[in-house]
Amino acid sequence: MNVAIAAEPQAEKKDRRASTAHLKVVPETRELRDRIRAEAARVGQAFDRSRPLTKNELQQTAEALLRGMELGEQYLGFTMVCLTNEFWREQIQAIDFKRRLLLLPHCLKNAEGCPADYDEFGLDCKKCGACSVADFKVKAEELGYKVLVSEGTPIVLKIIVSGHVDAIVGVACLNVLEKALDKILLAGIPCVAAPLLSSNCRSTSVDDDWVAELIDLHTPATPTPTRSYVHLMRAAHQICEEPELSRLAPRLRAGSTRTTDPLAVHENIAYDWLAQGGKRSRPFITLAAYDALKGAPGTRSAEGCQLPDAIRRTALAIEVFHKASLVHDDIEDDDTFRYGRETLHRQYGVGTAINVGDYLIGLGYRLVSRDRKELGGDCAADILNKMAEAHLKLSEGQGAELLWRDATDQALTALDALKIYALKTAPAFEAALYSGLRLAGPADHYEKMVAEFSKNLGVAFQILNDLKDWEGDEDNKLVIGQDVLAARPTLLLALALEGLTGADKEELLHLLHQARQEQRSSDGQVLVARVQHLFRRAQVFAKAEKLIEKYRARAEALADEVEPTELRELLYYLVDNVLDRQATAPEPPPLPLLQLTTTP
Repeated sequence: MNVAIAAEPQAEKKDRRASTAHLKVVPETRELRDRIRAEAARVGQAFDRSRPLTKNELQQTAEALLRGMELGEQYLGFTMVCLTNEFWREQIQAIDFKRRLLLLPHCLKNAEGCPADYDEFGLDCKKCGACSVADFKVKAEELGYKVLVSEGTPIVLKIIVSGHVDAIVGVACLNVLEKALDKILLAGIPCVAAPLLSSNCRSTSVDDDWVAELIDLHTPATPTPTRSYVHLMRAAHQICEEPELSRLAPRLRAGSTRTTDPLAVHENIAYDWLAQGGKRSRPFITLAAYDALKGAPGTRSAEGCQLPDAIRRTALAIEVFHKASLVHDDIEDDDTFRYGRETLHRQYGVGTAINVGDYLIGLGYRLVSRDRKELGGDCAADILNKMAEAHLKLSEGQGAELLWRDATDQALTALDALKIYALKTAPAFEAALYSGLRLAGPADHYEKMVAEFSKNLGVAFQILNDLKDWEGDEDNKLVIGQDVLAARPTLLLALALEGLTGADKEELLHLLHQARQEQRSSDGQVLVARVQHLFRRAQVFAKAEKLIEKYRARAEALADEVEPTELRELLYYLVDNVLDRQATAPEPPPLPLLQLTTTP
């Protein structure tokens, strides 16, 4: 049986992805599962392990394998997991057990009478013999693994980026493997997994011996290292936390011994805010763009990320500007939470928060200007000019949003909303990407591409953020429909105003007026439910999803023409990473219909 590997040479343009959401059937018998695993092992011998395995390449190879075995496409997801395992197998087994993470799902636990408690890291499993979770956990911990009984990407990514582990062995259903681990695989983090035999969260199992085999992978090997962004992710994470943060940007008041010194207190508030949460994606973009034009040594090893301080400080400046904009944005929108904590103005008052934001803007400019000798006068001037340009655009976009919110006429078109998005979100991506390229040398020939790519990426990101407002998250959007309650001019609202007519449109405008007048102290949920109902009627969620794909395709088309290969691949990665979507439903779940009885 011959299976051709769908090779995707580095220099080729990126193919568009196809959805595999409906192709996640686990083979019903152990004999069939073993046959597919064996064939995946044979096919996997031909993989080029010097570069990350793309999802498109993986899918094409899995399809060819199934055709060769005369099996149906319903096993595609399972086969893709088997092939991924073979891609990473020799690299996993070369990593010390103490540098590996075992990720187990909650649903393997005994549903009845489980004595374990939950903490911030998931299930605190105890050895009781009632399920296989403890068996896997004990075996892994005896070898030196770190073990996490949890699901979802955020905590895993934090562990990876913080530098505690270098590889993952996972157990999950196929749906979770595709969604929760997608970012980890995309970043090039060695990962192998065993799929659960059922997606039923209360009645499932796994091939125990397969999990034990993956845990025990340890045959000495000299693998071909796969290029990975994890080293650069760690570098971006490191510069934003102590002690590196204060080393790169020394505190002027660090020597003060007075605990009540107002200057030192103010400085500490600013630095504490800088070190708070976030993905650090913008400094990562700067470091990775610089790295790409230098031959991408940072994607091959941690040693390749030993960058000069002037480069690191410029990347830090990008994050400082971002954090300053968040302080001011939270005040203007009167948001309650940021990074799972109260926003700065809720903690210290509006005046102090405004000043901390202004302080950070000054610090951001100073981080670049202080290194003008090391960077070169022209380079520093170009980067400062791009940062100032981004600052102005961001202020224009935010200003337009605030003026609309306070205007008597609430007319808003989709084009208006998209213009605001291009000003509010794209400039930060543009400044981060341009700065990294300019640090590596003259960047005039990249400037137009960077502006267009960042605009499409930023607009798609903001639309995705609008959709997430109806789903909520763990850090910032703890309340569903915050954008409605704050009367923000979102694309969803614009699409609804354009799509609704007659009484429906009048009702939506009335609800907006209620939100603006803050007449929602006791009926906020009712107001949000009514707006959601009208949004559904106008099909705005489905339209927004289509627009995200439109702007994604435009960004990828721009990346298709970029040289060198390392930069093009970084742009593809940014599109996939920034526009990652955990939720797959095109529309948020409806709020209880009981709440839809109130009309204006």
